[in-house]
Amino acid sequence: MSQIDVPDAGPAATPATAPATVRDEPETRGLTVWAEIDLAAVEHNVRTLRALAPSSELMAVVKADAYGHGLLPVARAALRGGATWLGTAQFAEAFALRDAGIATRLLTWLSVPGSDFAGAVSRDIDLSASAPWVLDEIAAAAAAVGRTARVHLKVDTGLGRGGAYGADWSVLVQHARVLEAEGVVRVVGAWTHFAHADSPEHPTVLAQQDRFFEAVAEAERAGLRLEVRHLANSAATLVHPSAHADLVRPGIAIYGLTPVPQVDDDFGLRPAMTLRARLALVKALPAGQGISYGHAYAPTVDTVVGLVPAGYADGVPRNASNVGPVLAEGRRTTIAGRVCMDQFVLDLGPGSRARAGDIVTLFGGAPGEPTAQDWADATDTISYEIVTRLGARVPRLYVGGPEGGA
Repeated sequence: MSQIDVPDAGPAATPATAPATVRDEPETRGLTVWAEIDLAAVEHNVRTLRALAPSSELMAVVKADAYGHGLLPVARAALRGGATWLGTAQFAEAFALRDAGIATRLLTWLSVPGSDFAGAVSRDIDLSASAPWVLDEIAAAAAAVGRTARVHLKVDTGLGRGGAYGADWSVLVQHARVLEAEGVVRVVGAWTHFAHADSPEHPTVLAQQDRFFEAVAEAERAGLRLEVRHLANSAATLVHPSAHADLVRPGIAIYGLTPVPQVDDDFGLRPAMTLRARLALVKALPAGQGISYGHAYAPTVDTVVGLVPAGYADGVPRNASNVGPVLAEGRRTTIAGRVCMDQFVLDLGPGSRARAGDIVTLFGGAPGEPTAQDWADATDTISYEIVTRLGARVPRLYVGGPEGGA
């Protein structure tokens, strides 16, 4: 595949909208909507994050299908960039990584009674425990498969979500020691999660950090020999060096999106996802003609509109109606009227020369393109949701790595 610029926003696009980097051009003929995933950007972001935490190992969090970017291609790109661990929320994600031949150290953390702990232990996947019952099920699975399970104990230091809170931490530690003595479990890590790491000055950040290291000290006094202590998510990796500990766990930053948009710094990260579509229809409408369901938008002058074949079934937020930013014909515009299940409309203006088949960009990272953060701001959410909500029917096309293509 030849090295040329990624397609621009259409025949009228200006040079200012051209990407700053050169990538492989994905084949998009006939596609209605697609997401271009730049694996070179993922590698770059991992290297950037490693440089920010040079004394720590780095776990690339690839949960939720790598935040909508594609589990296996992104995991491999992260490892090429220097990640030493991978992290997933669900067992199935961790199993998919192992079953694809990825052998790096791997942690998965969400479980319920009856989860396939035996499948995880037999695949040498590290497991998280927040309560004694979890340890008991892990221990039973380890005994059944004939190997010792690797466990990370999670302490709730103030998020009020997962983890053992208060006196429950002491109970969890002592229970783990009993199972270690039986040889079925080995506690290799302790971890926690921040509530306000995306607010650099929030007092809970240091309070949680202090509580975590107190909990670690208690575990070590009890006889646990930890390999890794970890609490830094993306935000803490970027702005809280004192929280780096033995291992950092960036998620959203791996994908080039900042968890602290209020800080005027992109930290050298490069967005990995660009969402594009082709116009399915272009036509003239008179002033006053309502557009789409409920006629929530009507042009004030005779105009040209373009139909974009992407909707909320593809992950375009319905509340982006009349506010979602799109790059078309080299200029920014917004969705005109309601976002429907499979489509939305753009008011291209009376002077538009657009044609069916022209490419529009919903978000990306090149100059002039709307960003996932722009969409988050317009729809009152966070960039994490914008990228992870893309539907399964949106093809992911990979550039910048050996996984080129769909």
